[in-house]
Amino acid sequence: MAKSNCTQVTEFTLMGFTTHPVIQVMLFQMFLLIYLVTILGNLGIITLIKTNPRLYSPMYYFLGNLAFVDLCFSTVVTPKMLVDFMLEEKHVTYAGCIAQVFTLDILGIAECFLLATMAYDRYVAICQPLLYSTVMSPKHCFQLVFGSYLMGLMNGMSHTIGILNLSFCGSKVIDLYFCDISLLISLSTSDTTLNSTILRTSASLYGISSILVVLSSYIAIFSTVLGIRSAKGKCKAFSTCASHVTVVSIFYGASFFMYLRSSSENSRGEDKWAVVLYTMVIPMLNPLIYSLRNKEVKEALR
Repeated sequence: MAKSNCTQVTEFTLMGFTTHPVIQVMLFQMFLLIYLVTILGNLGIITLIKTNPRLYSPMYYFLGNLAFVDLCFSTVVTPKMLVDFMLEEKHVTYAGCIAQVFTLDILGIAECFLLATMAYDRYVAICQPLLYSTVMSPKHCFQLVFGSYLMGLMNGMSHTIGILNLSFCGSKVIDLYFCDISLLISLSTSDTTLNSTILRTSASLYGISSILVVLSSYIAIFSTVLGIRSAKGKCKAFSTCASHVTVVSIFYGASFFMYLRSSSENSRGEDKWAVVLYTMVIPMLNPLIYSLRNKEVKEALR
C-alpha cells in the first residue's frame, strides 16, 4: 500500500501476557521482584568493581560493562511492562516503539560482543599468560569495549532506518509486552523483504561472529588446560572460566531459541516465556552467577 493512501498508526497495542486480574497481580509482583534483584545485583557489581582495587583488572572491567548493559536492557523493557499491568489498555506510541527497538538492538548486540571479549580475555590469560599485560592493556580493553558498543549501534541504526521507511496501516496489535522488531516488521503493510533480509543477515553476521570467538577461545583454553599436569592447576584454570561459560550458555541458548528456530502459532505462548528469560531473567542471573561462582568477587563482597 502506498504511503499516500495510508493513515499511519500513531500508537501500538501491547497484548502482554493475560487479561485475568488475579494472574496480572501475581505476574506484576513476580516481575517487580525480578527487576529489583536485577537493579541491586548489577548496580552492586558495578559499584564493587569501581570501589575495590582488587578488581581493577581487564576481566572485571568487561564484567562491569556487561552489568551496565544488562541493567539498561532490563530497564528499557520492565518498567513499561509493570505499568501496563495496572492499565486496562496497554499502548505504546509509534515513536516510543521505534526508540525501544533501537535501544534493544544496540544493547543486545553489545552484550554478544562483550561476552565474546570476555572469552578472548580468558583465552589470553590462560593460553598466553606472558603476553597478558601487553595484549590486555587499558587502551586495548577500551577499544574492545568501544567496538562492542559500536557494533550494537550499527545494528540498531540499520534496523531503525529500515523500520522508519515502513508503513503501518493495518493491525497495530503487538502480541508481546514490548516492541519486538520481528513482530513490528510483520505488522507493516509495506514490502518487508529488505527488512527481513537485514534482520536475518545481521543476526547471522553479529551472532555467528561473536559465538565463533567464544567457541574458538574455549577450544584453545580446553586444549591448554588438558596439557597442565597438576590437577590443582586444571581446577584453577577451569574455575576462572566457569562463571563466564554459565552466562554464555544461558544467553546464547535463549537467543537461539528465540530467533533461530522456526516458531509456529501454537508455540507463541512458549515464545513469550522464552523472551522473558532473555529480557528479564538473564540480566538478573548474570550478577548472581558471577557473585556466587567467582572467588575474587566473593572475597571483595566480604
